[in-house]
Amino acid sequence: MDFKDYYKTLGVERGATQDEVRKAYRKLARKYHPDVSKEADADKRMREINEANDVLRDKEKRAAYDQLVDHVARGGSPDGQFHPPPNWDEGFEFHRGPKQGPADHAEFSEFFSSVFGAAERREAYRKNYRARGEDHHAAIEISLEDALKGAEREITLRGQEIDAQGRPEWKTRTFSVKIPAGVHPGQLIRLAGRGMPGHGGEQAGDLYLEVRIAPHKVYRIEGLDLYMTLPITPSEGALGAKVQVPTPGGGVVEVTVPAGARNGLKLRLKERGFPGKPPGNLYLLIEIALPPADTEAARKAYEQLAAAAPFDPRRHLGV
Repeated sequence: MDFKDYYKTLGVERGATQDEVRKAYRKLARKYHPDVSKEADADKRMREINEANDVLRDKEKRAAYDQLVDHVARGGSPDGQFHPPPNWDEGFEFHRGPKQGPADHAEFSEFFSSVFGAAERREAYRKNYRARGEDHHAAIEISLEDALKGAEREITLRGQEIDAQGRPEWKTRTFSVKIPAGVHPGQLIRLAGRGMPGHGGEQAGDLYLEVRIAPHKVYRIEGLDLYMTLPITPSEGALGAKVQVPTPGGGVVEVTVPAGARNGLKLRLKERGFPGKPPGNLYLLIEIALPPADTEAARKAYEQLAAAAPFDPRRHLGV
């Protein structure tokens, strides 16, 4: 992994005072905070700035980090990749806030997690740290049919767990998830106790699965409503008709197309969308499909229609 120069990130000298570090951080935060910044890489830069500030503002972390800086300066990374020396963090205690656990910095770099994250975990275990396990989040993509009817799916997730020595290790977990009927996009499914293990005998955290619904060949989702394009013939649009329409929950319903229907006309099938309070609707968007004039009979039929029903669709253009 690459070594992170936190002094360079904040734009301060190694001998900078805590006040200088604080001022540098505030200045950069005002420039790159994603809520106000117009910089293209604001989110990435803000994470780097937060990571550097987390280390340099903490007396113990900064002292330990300075030892790593000296190690690199002495040629401690001959192959170009940083490797901390053995037991480099002995004698340091990395302080955490009252609600923080040993694996707090999920958005920080691999360098931070490997160096300070591992050190914090070891320190926590040495002091019999007790805390509920961290909650985890993941996404699960399901079909529209599964979302409406419910289903049971097997998923596989890869994440970090802490071994008996307080060291992180990657593990793959596979388990079944029950998808409740009527789940909609963005909804969270909570799996109690499926997050990170607790510390010091405390209970494990939870796993939250964000529901995502795969694109459907017929229906489009907007909130709790569903939309579908309903093709009709010119004669059905002009004269009106009763047509068969599939529904997302299964089955077919008969829909009345009013006489004089035009492209874009929207018909509503009440409460045929996602369940809710109130339930969503299914909207049918009329699209008139022209029969191809690919036979002599079809061409003559079009000619007869043009003669029998003269019509200028461009008259409103004034040409």
